[in-house]
Amino acid sequence: MIPLSELAQAQQYPAAALYVVATPIGNAADITLRALHVLGLVDRIAAEDTRNTGQLLSRYGLSKPLLAVHEHNEREAAQRVIEHLRAGERVAYVSDAGTPGISDPGAKLVDAVRAAGFAVVPLPGASALATALSVAGDWAGTFTFLGFLPTKAKQRITALQSLASHSHAMVFYEAPHRVIESVQALADAFGGARRLLIARELTKLHEAIHCCTLAEGPAWLAGDPNRQRGEFVLVVEGAPTQPSGGVEDHDALLRTLLEELPVKGAAKVAAALTGVSRNDLYARALELK
Repeated sequence: MIPLSELAQAQQYPAAALYVVATPIGNAADITLRALHVLGLVDRIAAEDTRNTGQLLSRYGLSKPLLAVHEHNEREAAQRVIEHLRAGERVAYVSDAGTPGISDPGAKLVDAVRAAGFAVVPLPGASALATALSVAGDWAGTFTFLGFLPTKAKQRITALQSLASHSHAMVFYEAPHRVIESVQALADAFGGARRLLIARELTKLHEAIHCCTLAEGPAWLAGDPNRQRGEFVLVVEGAPTQPSGGVEDHDALLRTLLEELPVKGAAKVAAALTGVSRNDLYARALELK
């Protein structure tokens, strides 16, 4: 049997490359063997918060030169990373927790590095998004990740209104001081019947996962102050699929079109507008004519 450490070492890790490394979202034991190998191999580590990353590295017995790359300096700091890559260095990038670039800095750095002609190598690992979805159930099999909702109420309402008919499950991140307000806004926009998964403090000591409806969500959160603490992932059921009606449902449209167009033309336009079979609409238009 090949030792686990050798499995990580067996892969190629080219020089002059950026390694995008996922780190634990809570439990430090969730680091991968490849991540540990690469963090020990690289020449330096670019980090969202150098203090937090320094503390994390020390837990694994690692120490590396650190370079700050966060949301406020990402474009400028990317040029410093590129200078190190031009010198032939391996550089890792880590965010504070989880997978960089997913509601975390890192995406602009990746764009800049790739535009400069250097390789970008992903190292998968912990992700709050994937962790929550893995326990949501079949109703969240197709999903759209939407990150954090707008913090201002009016903008949040507008954003949710545009999603009311979205058929896929929707995944949001939320902060503790806004979670009740956001769940209530979701219920107001989508109705209270849809399923909701509230995942709090994933992989941490006080992890909690609760399934309910949107109508029940605010009261459950308000029922215990501890339920409002920590970082949240909210998974919301998508809009129910509307049953498709019969071709007769489009009689009003066909009658209007038949006033100006021949049967064939009316059926063609109606099909383009409704997505219903042109042949079916043609047959119905003949009946109405």
